[in-house]
Parts: sequence; C-alpha cells; structure tokens
Amino acid sequence: MANHIFILVAIMLMAGVFGGLLNYYMQAQVDTDNTSMPRCLVGGLAASFLVPLILFLLSSDLIVRSQGDASGLLIFAGFCLIAAWSSRFFLTTITKQIVQEVKTTTQQSNEILTELRLLQREMEPMLDTEIEHEDSGEQLVLAPEDELDVTTANVLTALGNGRYIFRSETGLATEIGLDANTIHKTLNIIVARDLGGKVLTKKGTRWFITSKGRHYLSVSN
Repeated sequence: MANHIFILVAIMLMAGVFGGLLNYYMQAQVDTDNTSMPRCLVGGLAASFLVPLILFLLSSDLIVRSQGDASGLLIFAGFCLIAAWSSRFFLTTITKQIVQEVKTTTQQSNEILTELRLLQREMEPMLDTEIEHEDSGEQLVLAPEDELDVTTANVLTALGNGRYIFRSETGLATEIGLDANTIHKTLNIIVARDLGGKVLTKKGTRWFITSKGRHYLSVSN
C-alpha cells in the first residue's frame, strides 16, 4: 500500500510539473507579459494533487483499482495531466463544487436536526406518561396567581385525562361543550403558561399536556 501511495504521489508531481509547463507555453503564445512560469507550475501541482479529492467526490474507486493495475495508473496520470494543464479552470470548478457540497451537507444537517427536534417534541408527552416520577411526599399548594379559571382548568383536565395523548381543537370543543374560538384562545393560554404544548402533524395541529400541566392537575385535585 505504501508503494502504491508513493507511485501516485510521483505521478501527481510529474503530471503537475508537465501540465504546468504545457499551460505556461500555451498561455505565453497568447499573452507573454501576463504569463508566469512559477504561477503555472504551482497551479499545475495544486490541480494535480486535487485529483484524488475529485475522484472521492465523484465516488470513483479508480485509486483503489489502480493498485497493481498499469492501465489504472495511466488513467489516473491522464486525469492529473488534464487537471494540471487546465489548472485555472480546474481550480475554479473544484472550489465551486466543494462549496456546493458543503452547502448541501449543511442544509441536510439542518433539516435532520429540525426533524429530530420535532420528533423529540412529539415524543415528550408520550414519554412523560410512561416514566414514573418521584414523589417527595410533601403537600404542594398552588399560589393564587397560579390558579386557572374554570374554562382553562376544564380544558387542561380534558388534555390530561382524555383517551388520546394528542388532542384536536374540534375533539376538545365537543367534549367540553365550547365554541371553536373559546377553545382556541384557552389552548393558547395553556401553551403560554407551559402547561400544554402543540405539534403540527399530518392531520393538522394537535395539543397535549406537559409535565408541568400534569403537576398542576395533581396539585389542584
């Protein structure tokens, strides 16, 4: 394996130098004053050594297949020579491709994180009903400012004691006997006080009671 890497490095060096010189002489025929041999050589070497990265981004196994395969080494040398010869265009293209890959990866990571947060939010009420919480044995009393009005207390009770963990506004309104506007305002009050929460599902917005809301119900009863 070490010998194979040495051969690949030697190929990239020779192809970078030869391609850089070829690029220099071709540019010198067009614009002698603005053509620099050191710049062409450096660009050729840089482009040649970027070929393995390009092959990786293209999911090519040419480097692995070229081990012990003369035809594979010749193909790899040809890629390096082309890259060194067109180093200016090659470096610009590879830079844009890497930036695009980074942007795509970042976007996918953000989407996955968002989905995980939503999943965590959806799992929270279900886990809360399955996990046993420690009881300190102390009798807790609600402060006057924490008391809820009758309507809000009834809605919270329906959220905590209903058949389903996630409830719809229509189902709650029918069960308690409230109009749509009142139930919507009451649910928003519950969410604002962190006694309940809401998630957006495929069937629409669903509401649930939080651990703080269950604690409120246990203390108020």
